Amino acid sequence: MLTVWGRKTSSNVQALMWCVGELGLSYERRDIGHKYGGNDTPSFLEMNPNGTVPVLRDGNGPPLWETGAIVRYLCSRYASPPFWPLDLAARAQVDMWAEWAKINVALAFTAPIFWRVVRTAPKDVNWPAVRDAITALSKKLDIAEARLQRRPFICGNDLTLADVQLGHVLYRYFDIQIERPEHPALQRYYDRLSTRAAFREHVMVSYDELRAA
Repeated sequence: MLTVWGRKTSSNVQALMWCVGELGLSYERRDIGHKYGGNDTPSFLEMNPNGTVPVLRDGNGPPLWETGAIVRYLCSRYASPPFWPLDLAARAQVDMWAEWAKINVALAFTAPIFWRVVRTAPKDVNWPAVRDAITALSKKLDIAEARLQRRPFICGNDLTLADVQLGHVLYRYFDIQIERPEHPALQRYYDRLSTRAAFREHVMVSYDELRAA
C-alpha cells in the first residue's frame, strides 16, 4: 500500500497520482499543504525537510520526496513496458522527455502563468508579464507540437511516464482564461489524455480553492 502526503490540488501531487492511477496501485492519500497545513510539523519535516508535497511511502519503506524521483521509483518497481521501457536506451528517451517537460513546460507554466492568473487577486494581475510568460512557454510547446504532429504520444505510439510529466499541466493550461497560441496537435493530444480515467480523476480537479480573492 502506498501512502501519499499532499493535497489533490497540487500539480506535483496530480502528476504523482496520475502515475499511480495508470499503474493501478493501491494508495491512501492525505491532504497536506496550502489550506490543509501540516507540512511544517516536526513529523512531516522529518520525512521531507523541505516541507513540500508530495511525499510517498511505499509500505514500510523510507519516505520519498521530489515528484520526478518518486514516479521513477514507482515505474522501476511496478511499471511494465511501454510505459517504462526495459531497454535502457528507450527508457532514457522517456526519462529525457519527462525531465524536459518538467523543467521546460511545468515550471514555465505554474509560477509564471498559473500563479499570476489564478493565485493573484484579479486587480493585481500583471498581464504584460503573463503575456511574456505565455510567449516563452509557447516556444517550448512548439517543440511538443512538432513531435505530436507525427505521433499520438510524446515518445511514440503509447503512453509513457513522459506524458505524465507533460500532460498533467495541460488541464490548467487549456482551462484558465488566457490567450493561447494555436497548437492543434497539442490540443488533440490533450483531448486524447482527457479520455483516460486516471487523468480525469487525478488531474482534471477543480482549483477553485487556490484562487485569490
